[in-house]
This record gives sequence, structure tokens and C-alpha cells, in this order.
Amino acid sequence: VILLCFRRYLITALTSCLFWNTFGLSAAMDSKPNILLFLADDLGIGDIGCYGNNTIRTLNIDRLAREGVKLTQHIAAAPLCTPSRAAFLTGRYPIRSGMASSNRYRALQWNAGSGGLPANETTFARLLQQQGYTTGLIGKWHQGVNCESFNDHCHHPLNHGFDYFYGMPFTLLNNCQENKPPELDVALQAKLWVYSQIITLAVLTLTAGKLTGLISIRWKIIACFTLVGGLFFISWYSSYGFVQYWNCILMRNHDVTEQPMRLERTASLMLKEAMSFIKRHRHGPFLLFVSFLHVHTPLFTTAKFLGKSRHGLYGDNVEEMDWMVGKILDSLDKEGLKNHTFTYFASDHGGHLEAQDGSAQLGGWNGIYKGGKGMGGWEGGIRVPGVFRWPGVLPSGTVIDEPTSLMDIYPTVVHLAGGILPQDRVIDGRNLVPLLRGRAQKSEHEFLFHYCGSYLHAVWWYQKDSGAIWKAHYVTPIFHPPGAGACYGKGICPCFGEGVTHHDPPLLFDLSRDPSEAKPLSADTEPLFDTVIRKIGRAVEEHRRTLTPVPEQLSLYNAVWKPWLQPCCGTFPFCWCDKEGDSTQV
Repeated sequence: VILLCFRRYLITALTSCLFWNTFGLSAAMDSKPNILLFLADDLGIGDIGCYGNNTIRTLNIDRLAREGVKLTQHIAAAPLCTPSRAAFLTGRYPIRSGMASSNRYRALQWNAGSGGLPANETTFARLLQQQGYTTGLIGKWHQGVNCESFNDHCHHPLNHGFDYFYGMPFTLLNNCQENKPPELDVALQAKLWVYSQIITLAVLTLTAGKLTGLISIRWKIIACFTLVGGLFFISWYSSYGFVQYWNCILMRNHDVTEQPMRLERTASLMLKEAMSFIKRHRHGPFLLFVSFLHVHTPLFTTAKFLGKSRHGLYGDNVEEMDWMVGKILDSLDKEGLKNHTFTYFASDHGGHLEAQDGSAQLGGWNGIYKGGKGMGGWEGGIRVPGVFRWPGVLPSGTVIDEPTSLMDIYPTVVHLAGGILPQDRVIDGRNLVPLLRGRAQKSEHEFLFHYCGSYLHAVWWYQKDSGAIWKAHYVTPIFHPPGAGACYGKGICPCFGEGVTHHDPPLLFDLSRDPSEAKPLSADTEPLFDTVIRKIGRAVEEHRRTLTPVPEQLSLYNAVWKPWLQPCCGTFPFCWCDKEGDSTQV
């Protein structure tokens, strides 16, 4: 009798546990989780512990990986910040939104440029906002500010679905820190100066011809030439000494709060804002996008972390960022939100190999992968960390080797929020939830297209039946000096012109056997060479048929500094303010 009672008790207990575990998981999935997205700037995949680095301490990011899912083949849609982040926000290749450049200026150059993420693009923040989420962005934006006036804020985060914004509308530059060599594109400065001289000469010639009667031309046309020439000259002049005031600013929503920003307290301000957002909206649901200024040059690091790492200033900066991740995760724990928050960590692209100060390396390490930031299709510029955590829903300690993309975050978070993807446009990302939960074993991606600006440089083909990942390079940058592995003489590799090599037939690699892209295959060494090249070629043709012409947001005109678009705290051109005081205590 006692044994029978014990058996009944045991069965009841086991059934109850199974019921409550199932009920808990179902409840977690049925309710809308908070969503916390971390995106580092210029972080290499080889810079953090859970991806093999044993000298830089990233204990908090590593903890996320232990408690969740780590992706080993997570791919950025572009190897540079502005287009990569546009793809992340919209789930679409940047060429679809006009955020891919056909000229040398592949990222936004000024806060007072007129280019940026178009208003007709729908970000994941907008869709989550429609599902009742409170949405916030803390940190870097770099998707533009204004279109036609200094306060129309057509490209601003608040015009793209974020309820709250605190951070840099631009990106960190060496110009933001005193005594650092200027980082604004030297080639752009030279071109602005040349254009200014040419237009000035043309204006003088036309004016002389008009006054002497040798040329029949209206004064209005001469005035237009003068205006354009003045614009180029002002842009050139402003690029020397004014960058810190024009670009290195902080904003809260629509208001400039620091101009120029004081880097010694920026990290504390960002951290304070992120923790405050979580506390204010702890009753949720909320979306918080923490877009780190770390680890972009000039690598300003607070005294607490200086000299602490084994990798100089760069390592110090990485460890400070990891500390910030930990403090924000602690805030979730404090508010009892850990188990009800879908958390993600990644980098916008690979490490910047050309970032150096003498013999000191100021850019990241991309592990075994070839190339880095700005290099069209080489893996080092596009393969990034990808870590997810959602306790009780995603299995802990899981590693997924399937190909995924930063663009996948878009449909993933929209799915979790109960939203519907836009039906009037192509969405290139895929919902990762089945893969992350172990319900699917294969990635939904078959082809991934790797652009350098608006130029297609390489294509991935995931041959799911064999497990092979073929990579065809149509264009590659020419490294300088030869064999160096980067473009050290140019600061960043070009996408076209004399600085690249066109390959016909394409360079072909099987990343499943040669992830370092060290040994290109040929028809002599790979029996499937011709078949693979034809298959990828057909995919490129199909992909191009899905593209529609859109205005180029990174055109030279949009890149030029325009005084009437300059965000200004004060009366232009006397732009200066400090509204933060010493409110940096965390």
C-alpha cells in the first residue's frame, strides 16, 4: 500500500512539473518579451572570449553566450557602419534603400549632410511601436538627421519608430578628441578644395566675359555657380577645425545637449540612460537598442579601464564596453526582467585593420578570417559575433553553425512582438526563432550577397544538402603593400576603380573547408567548379531583378556639409552648449 501511494505521489509530482514547465514556456512565448539589442561598433569577431580570445576579458558577453545561443556564421550586410546599420534596422540590403554608395563616400560624412535613412523605410522599431512597445535608442545613430532645414529631422530616430533617443546622431571620429589626427576623409577634403577652385575660376571667367560682352549669359546663372562654389568652399573650410563642433554632439530626442561632446563622461552618460530606460519601462513591453560608441576610434576610455588589458588602448576599450554590458544586464536582474527579455549582442561589421598609431593597433582582430572593415566580401569584414539569450525559452550553451545575417534581427523581433512584416517590399532577413529554439536545423538563407557600396563583390551559396558553403568573389580590393592583408596606404579599401581586381571567372572558396579563404578553387581542383559558378551567376541575375531604382542617399551632394542643416545648440555658427553638467553618476 505504501509503495502504491508513493508511486501515485511520484507520478503526480512529475506530471505537475511537466505541466508547469510547459505552461511556463508557453506563457513566456505567448506574452511579448522585452527586447534588448546590443550592437558594438567596429568590433572584430576575434576580440571576445566566447569566440576564442583568451587575452581580452569579456566576462559579461561570454556569460550571455553560456546562458544562451552563439552563432558562428553571423554575417553583416555590409562591411561599413552606415549601410550595415541601415540593413540591420530595415531587414533589407542597403542597396534597396539607397544607403549604398556608388562613389568613395560610403558612410555619412556630416551631421549637416542631407542623406540618410529614407522616411519611407520601415524599421523594426516602427513595427514594434505599433505593437504597443516603448522603443528607445541609446548611442550611435549614423543614419542622418535633416533633409531641408536644421530641424526637419526627417532622418532622425524619432522619425523612424523610436520613442526616445539619447546619443550621437553621427559616429565617433578622431576629430572628437583633442590632439588626435583628423579622421574625416582626406580625399573628400582634397576634392572639395579642387571643386572650389574650379568653380571659382569658372565664376571669374563668366563674370569677366559678361562684363566685356564676350559671353552672353544671365547673371542668375553666374549667381548659381557662385552659390555652389561657396558651398564647396565652406565645406572644405569647415573640415579643418570645425568637425568637433559640427559632428561630435549629443542629442536627447530633438534637442542638442552637448556641443561638442565631452568624451570623458560619454560612457557614463550612455550607461545611465540605458539603465534609466529599463527602470522607467520595467512594466514593458519595451525595445531598447543600445548602439555602442565603443570600439570605434579614437577609443576614448575612462581612467578606470586604462592600462588594464593586455592589448593596449583597444583592449581597454573592449573591456570597458563589456563592463557596460554587464551593468545593463544587472539592471534587468534588479528589475526582475531577465527571464522576460530577449537579449542580443553583435557588431555592425568586422574590425578596422588599418586603424593604427605607429606600431600600436587601434582596430580589432578578426580571428582566422581574411580582411576587415570596408573590404567588400572578405569574411573578416562581415563575419561578426552573434549571441542571443532568453532564459527558459532559448536553450543555454547552444552553438549554431548555420549561416545567418544581421538582417535576420528584423523579422525575428517583429515575430516576437506579434507584428506583421511589410508586404509592399522585399525583406531579405529571415525569422531566426525556429533555428534558435532548435525547431529548425537549417538556415532559411540559400544565398547572401555582399556589396561594397553599390558594387556586388561576392556571393555566398549555402548548399544545404551537402553542407558546403560556396563563396564567389567577383571583385576584391588590392591590398597595400602587396600581401599585407589590408589597405594600409589608403586608410580603408576602395570598392571600385584602380584599387580593386575583377575576377573572371570569380575566385571560388568552400568556406566549410577553407573558412580563411586561403586557397581559391579552380576547375582543375574542384569538379563542381563550373556548376557552382553557374548556379551563383543565376542567383545574381534573379537578385538583381528584385532591385528597383531609388535615390542615392550617399551621393556627393548629400555628403557635402550644408550650413542650413547643421544641428546647433545656440545661434549658428556659435554652436556650443553643455546641458548635462556633471550628471554622470551611475
